[in-house]
Amino acid sequence: MASSPPPGAAPGAVAGIAYMLGSLLIFGTMDALIKWTSATYPTIQVVFFRSIFAFVPIAMFLARSGGLATLRTRRPLDHAGRSLVGLSSMLLFFWAFKLMPLADVIAIGFAGPIFLTALSVPLLRENVGVRRWSAVAVGFIGILIMVRPGAGVITTLALIPVLGALGYAFAMIFVRRLSRTESIGAIVFYFTVTSTTVSALGLPFGWVTPSLLDFGLLASIGLCGGFAQLMMTRAFQLAPASVIAPFEYSAMIWGVLFGWVIWHEVPSPAITVGAAIVIASGIYILHREAVLARRVGSA
Repeated sequence: MASSPPPGAAPGAVAGIAYMLGSLLIFGTMDALIKWTSATYPTIQVVFFRSIFAFVPIAMFLARSGGLATLRTRRPLDHAGRSLVGLSSMLLFFWAFKLMPLADVIAIGFAGPIFLTALSVPLLRENVGVRRWSAVAVGFIGILIMVRPGAGVITTLALIPVLGALGYAFAMIFVRRLSRTESIGAIVFYFTVTSTTVSALGLPFGWVTPSLLDFGLLASIGLCGGFAQLMMTRAFQLAPASVIAPFEYSAMIWGVLFGWVIWHEVPSPAITVGAAIVIASGIYILHREAVLARRVGSA
């Protein structure tokens, strides 16, 4: 089960897994809140609250990691590119949460690492061997099963989170480039500034004044997103990515649970089978990356 750490795992790995699982529970809660509030409020307004209230945990992080000095950058254009691509991905996923079952969107979102592996060859000039290319091909089969070409309106809706996953992959390409010279705080801060500013520009065209309760729910989306991101960052600091990353797929558990309890949604067989294939493909890609990293480290 996803909640059980590997036998004999080091204390750092156990703590890292715990942080990862905790972050995914909070992310799952955030996704449910997004779907709930999106029934009443425009997508751009939900994105605005997600962005502006994320400054609370970000400010806490910056205060503990060097303050404003960590925000200095010589690569504003790369930050702008990462922010705009990331914002586009966020908008697409939030829109998909509004239109589709929660677990379906999360499952299709797992295509992100598959796209990232494929894009890392032309954009990052990384060497991807036959085994990882095979895993990517299998992953795309899983995506096609979930999207179900020829199924009419279902296919059209499913393309929204597929494009969101593609946007996520491009955003991670930018993050990998930026992380060579930029701090985590700077990358997160400039993205949040951009998403807050751009979404604020769209508020006059569809603003719906929230009730006090709904204001609390919308604010919670941003707080959940910010704190969950910090917890996930801490997880990767405590343990190797090869140990932590496979647990990211436990997000499907929360998507199914929240969708079933709140909206009585049950994933279709196509989503279930396709998600299983994509998850298996993603875990294998992570495994191959870990094997190659160990070979490089021992060389």
